[in-house]
Amino acid sequence: MAATPRKNKTGRRILAAGAGLATVGALFAAMPSSAGAAGDAFDAESGYGNGKGWGRMVDVQLLSFNDLHGNLEPPTGSSGRLTRLKEDGSTELVNNVGGAEYLATHLRQAREGHRYSITAAAGDMIGASPLLSGLFHDEPTIEALNKLKLDVSSVGNHEFDEGARELSRIQNGGCHPTEGCFEEGKRFKGAKFPYLTANVTDEKSGKPLLDPYFIWERDGVKIGFIGVTLEGTANIVSAEGIKGLKFGDEVETINKYAKVLERKGVKSIVALLHEGGMPASGAYNYDCDAPGAGAGISGPIVDIAKNVTPQVDALVTGHTHQAYACTIPDPSGKPRTVTSAASFGRLYTDTTLTYDRRTKDIVRTAVASANHVVTRDVDPADDMTKLITRWKDLAAPIANRPVGHIAADIDNPLDAGVYEKPLGNLIADAQLEGMAPADKGGAQLALMNPGGVRAPLTHKASGAEGDGVVTYGEAYTVQPFTNMMTAVDLTGAQLVTTLQQQVSGLNLAAPKILQVSKNFTYTLDMTKTGADRIVVDSVRLNGEAIDPAKTYRVAMNEFLSGGGDGFAVLKEHKNKLVGASDLDMFTAYLGAHSSAAAPLPVPATDRITVIK
Repeated sequence: MAATPRKNKTGRRILAAGAGLATVGALFAAMPSSAGAAGDAFDAESGYGNGKGWGRMVDVQLLSFNDLHGNLEPPTGSSGRLTRLKEDGSTELVNNVGGAEYLATHLRQAREGHRYSITAAAGDMIGASPLLSGLFHDEPTIEALNKLKLDVSSVGNHEFDEGARELSRIQNGGCHPTEGCFEEGKRFKGAKFPYLTANVTDEKSGKPLLDPYFIWERDGVKIGFIGVTLEGTANIVSAEGIKGLKFGDEVETINKYAKVLERKGVKSIVALLHEGGMPASGAYNYDCDAPGAGAGISGPIVDIAKNVTPQVDALVTGHTHQAYACTIPDPSGKPRTVTSAASFGRLYTDTTLTYDRRTKDIVRTAVASANHVVTRDVDPADDMTKLITRWKDLAAPIANRPVGHIAADIDNPLDAGVYEKPLGNLIADAQLEGMAPADKGGAQLALMNPGGVRAPLTHKASGAEGDGVVTYGEAYTVQPFTNMMTAVDLTGAQLVTTLQQQVSGLNLAAPKILQVSKNFTYTLDMTKTGADRIVVDSVRLNGEAIDPAKTYRVAMNEFLSGGGDGFAVLKEHKNKLVGASDLDMFTAYLGAHSSAAAPLPVPATDRITVIK
């Protein structure tokens, strides 16, 4: 059950993970954001505006973003860039974007003059975070989001990185169960905004893990929010932390709670959905409606949007880290806005929802959305600067320790169609070296999931360490999950099936191309479809064709060996040996293969031959 905004925060309902999930806490609702009165001109016929927001038609500002992933400091390298489409059809890079200090300033400026302003998020606010936030179990990011006046967020898959019990603490507050309070005399207060998980339920009771919806209200204007995460979350997070939970169909769940909100008299509805799509262009200002409504975007969000009830007026999405502000027809054929603001706080979306007081609904034809760049040419928000400085001082003894040297940026391009990445190759090589000794697992090759590489290694110094120096904090930002490494037996046939599952099954619509160690090569033919994209005869280890009947020792993290990211065949492994963490192997490799006099060069990308 949801509640309308009130000033006093109470506990929130959540089911604790483990044997026999139990309901704890109670309901909570956040204060709405607002900034001054609207200055709209009065229209005698429509009653629009009047300067006090009491006319019939009211413009409600919806500011939204997604996939922040604890990036409080300005992201670096490719993570701090965007691509802009120019008028002549060419593209250019927009550098130096993002950072909580600048996101706060942009959001606060955007709210000015808007009496009715809501700030919402579509999940993955935390998880896979840089050390500044991750070292403290993302308490700094939640504190920052509270200061940003976030009103509501859906839960993303990464909110489950540390399991449902930890998500309960993130929502309700309290010191970490094993590490305690990080600042003397201070108790973590939890999120002041409600996290929504309408489609995450207790397998036995069927009750939602968190509140399924939230109703924002001001001066009689009511907007309902339904929050869902992607149905496939169980395939991409650790199974241990979500025992006893079921992740339901996104469309069925949104449609169910849209009816609930309608019965409560709430006719203006926004879905916050942690699932997304892939626009035809990687440019943040690409007009994906130009060829025709929705034609410029593909992926899971298209079918979802086409089947979500017309009662829902807009969809705010995420997960794919892409930027788009599109319209996709609802089941009645009427255009409906669908947005996503890339990732890491580099963009925010500004959507105008025109609310009709008489019908209590959104005038869909008047909905307008656009993505805006979080530039760093504005004054940084002082409260965010102080927050970042405070937590950096706590993290400094660990974060600033040098672990290696690099000769240039070792990038992790986010562009669609870039399948082999320099940093992915480096990590795979580090994992192979760590697991190759006979007493460590005897691995012959290594596979690394692309989603586990979270940021580039940037040559320019982030602090006082000097250019080319890689600190522990920077390495942690690249590999923040601290997954334990494994070495397992797979047959040659299973290896080939693994490669085929990159581009088929659960990964058919959005391929997940594994990063491979330097001794493993093959050809990926993107002119074909599904499993046929893998040229089987091209798969080689140390130059020799893979024998389907032979057994190979393969290094990978526990997430992959558990079948994560849709690689079901990897669960069929045998003779698993568990080694050190991926982060430990990464830092050890950097230390062993680089020095100030001989920094590590950028790895070549010559392992996967791509036919386009």
